[in-house]
Amino acid sequence: MPEPSSEPRGGLATTDLADVAAPAALDLETLGADPTGDESGSYQVRRIGVLGYVAGAWLVLVVLGALLAALLPLSPSESFGEIARQGPSVGHWFGGDNIGRDIFTRCLYGARKSLAVGVGSYIGALILGGGIGLVAGYYRGRIESMITAVLDVMLSFPPLVLLIAITSFLGTDVKNLIFALTILAIPNVARIIRANVLAFSQREFVTASRSLGARNMRIMVREILPNVVPAVGGFALVGVANLIVVEGALAFIGSSDPDEASWGVMINQGRDQLDSAPHIVLFPAMMIFLTVLSMNYLGDRVRERLEVKESNV
Repeated sequence: MPEPSSEPRGGLATTDLADVAAPAALDLETLGADPTGDESGSYQVRRIGVLGYVAGAWLVLVVLGALLAALLPLSPSESFGEIARQGPSVGHWFGGDNIGRDIFTRCLYGARKSLAVGVGSYIGALILGGGIGLVAGYYRGRIESMITAVLDVMLSFPPLVLLIAITSFLGTDVKNLIFALTILAIPNVARIIRANVLAFSQREFVTASRSLGARNMRIMVREILPNVVPAVGGFALVGVANLIVVEGALAFIGSSDPDEASWGVMINQGRDQLDSAPHIVLFPAMMIFLTVLSMNYLGDRVRERLEVKESNV
């Protein structure tokens, strides 16, 4: 009897086990893992770099300073005549402003207000804009057209003029600032979430849920939303950084409570002293610059990592 042939029938090539395992190695490389780990299967995850750790350390210091500002021995409104317009010293690290208030203390209290306004406004925008973007991206058709038209109208208003109008009508306290900045951030957040919902609503797991008879609300909440949140998470730090800059701009032009310590208020109150005492403006401006720069850098790194993970799902 003839022996069985080792050649595949029908001209089909044999499948090499090495070829089957190759995509797994490529996935590990794409995800940033180091395939030179030990035999237990542990891999070295790609790090964010030295600049990432520096940016994260700065943000931690700013948050801790804002939380522990009340423990400082000095008050942000307490004046000392001997340090008026004086530069940094051992007892007053950032010096004194034009009326003798400690700039270091006021910078920490200003961090409390800036972070509260920025984070609070973006959380409100995520809740309201997220719901709007989720509905627009899922239902499509007339609902999407109507929502998109409303968002375009909101984006057509000059942001600074809109904020000045809202704060002039409602007032300049922290709650009204958060409300005004939330209104400003809703269109951008809604458009970002809508774009991600459009991509995920065509995926296989959504189609399978529809075929099994799942309701629209369950599909949006249980299937689409958990996948959209990580994809949008990278924009959170960048969004908060932009709102901090806008809050500082409002305070600089006088649309903020001058009695509350704020980075923008400090710059506004010290701009007349730039020639004789530039440190009054330099230190709060440095706080805004370093905080916004750190948030933007970390936001970009987080967004890159989340996009890589999403592409390999």
